[in-house]
Amino acid sequence: MAETRSAERAHDAPGTAVVPGASPLLLDLKGITKRFPGVVALDSVDFELRRGEVHVLFGENGAGKSTLTNIVAGTYPADQGRIIFDGRQISHLTPHQARLAGISPVFQEFSLAPDLTVEENLFLGREHAAWGVLHKREMRAKARAVLGDLGFDLRANARVGGLMRAQQQMTEIAKALLQDVKLLILDEPTASLTEHETERLFALIDRLKREGVGIIYVSHRIGEIKRVGDRVTVLRDGKKIGTVDAAAIEEIQLVEMMTGRKIDVLFPTIDCKPGPVLIEASHLSTADGRLVDVSFTVRAGEIVGVAGLVGCGKSELARAVFGLEKLSAGEITIEGAPVRRPKPSTMLKRGVCYFPSDRVAEGLALPRPLRENVSVAALDLPNFTRLRFIRRARERAEVKAIVETLRIRPPQIERPVDFLSGGNRQKVMLARGLTREIRMFLFDEPTVGIDVGAKTEVYQFMKELAEGGSAVLLISSELPEVLNLSHRVYVMHRGRVVTELSGAEITEQAVLSLFFDKKGFGGGAKPAASA
Repeated sequence: MAETRSAERAHDAPGTAVVPGASPLLLDLKGITKRFPGVVALDSVDFELRRGEVHVLFGENGAGKSTLTNIVAGTYPADQGRIIFDGRQISHLTPHQARLAGISPVFQEFSLAPDLTVEENLFLGREHAAWGVLHKREMRAKARAVLGDLGFDLRANARVGGLMRAQQQMTEIAKALLQDVKLLILDEPTASLTEHETERLFALIDRLKREGVGIIYVSHRIGEIKRVGDRVTVLRDGKKIGTVDAAAIEEIQLVEMMTGRKIDVLFPTIDCKPGPVLIEASHLSTADGRLVDVSFTVRAGEIVGVAGLVGCGKSELARAVFGLEKLSAGEITIEGAPVRRPKPSTMLKRGVCYFPSDRVAEGLALPRPLRENVSVAALDLPNFTRLRFIRRARERAEVKAIVETLRIRPPQIERPVDFLSGGNRQKVMLARGLTREIRMFLFDEPTVGIDVGAKTEVYQFMKELAEGGSAVLLISSELPEVLNLSHRVYVMHRGRVVTELSGAEITEQAVLSLFFDKKGFGGGAKPAASA
């Protein structure tokens, strides 16, 4: 694949890096404007991308990044403006035309068919066939070649629905690179990847740059921007704030450009006053073997973090407590009373709320209005229903009050959630925890794919919950979140809790050392309760 692209670009010597500042423009956007009902998503935005350049789009959720990349990918038409790609002005661009032109997007929300295999997803809509007969052997060989070329540990015949999210991310990237690519769009590509997989992706990006591929890279992780970016364009409220050199700009400057205000501290100081144990799990094991003999507790008034590599079982832990994973052994106790058969409806009634990591697949009904998405977990309560009829006026009043409390924007409760930014979608999901009496909150990757400004609001929400006497379980692949927000930390490895850390024991070195070594480390770490 790499050799083919290099050969087709004969004016680039093989293996010679294309210098972005000296290379010609690949994409030139002038005055791009896009309106949706009630909102101007993009307001006369200029943007350019050179061959062999990684140009980062940076901004808060709702700033217009996704709208801009969707216009480039042909998903949306621009209402105004000019698009010049590869030296030609184009109009009425469709996703199919964009793909034929060499534009390949990898969006944050996956577009995979879960019941199909990896190779079937790679060739979906571009199958190799003659006279109505699929050339399956040819497609399988090419799929394996692409996966091997990218260095992805994926089986071409694996069903996508059974893959971990990180593997699905790899499938999306492989799908985008199956054809000859001139422009690659990567939207939060590392959100589900481990550190090792992320470095592999960065190596791939470096190689594509040498081959002259232009890359639009959307990320909220400033460390990544410094690692792969050449230039950064900052958007705010649909307007272009400026374009800067990625290597020269300071982190605080980027954040201030993005938010339009100073961010003094990212992580709040949380006053921890642990009370009685609200959640206790004893020797939990799941039927699929992803959890093995796991025990933990969460007290009122504290945030307990769970850290570990992707696939270590930390997400399954929250799902098992909420009744979404079948248990083969163990017991769950809520406020001292055992739960015989945990299931979501039972746990909600017991005051436990779970927020899944994949808000699109499991958390939200995107085509439905904000009102319905917020109230859905409380429709069994008398203040929302009466004689099996929904009390619409009461529902609207309750939801409006919660929307204002969480500052969901725009505050239009009948607006479909599909039209909201990632950060506001996350807030909609969090709003469910305020519709009923909830004292125990299970957060699984609560800030994945949202910007710094939205993250600070989520952290503040957790602070208020903990200081108000709630029990918070925080599961995150963002180690700084776990280190800075947690009062105690459980570290997981291969489905087991290997160590519990508290106070001064919670350090980056201590946690990272346990990601790979389940035997623990010296320095005062306590063995896990299940050990």
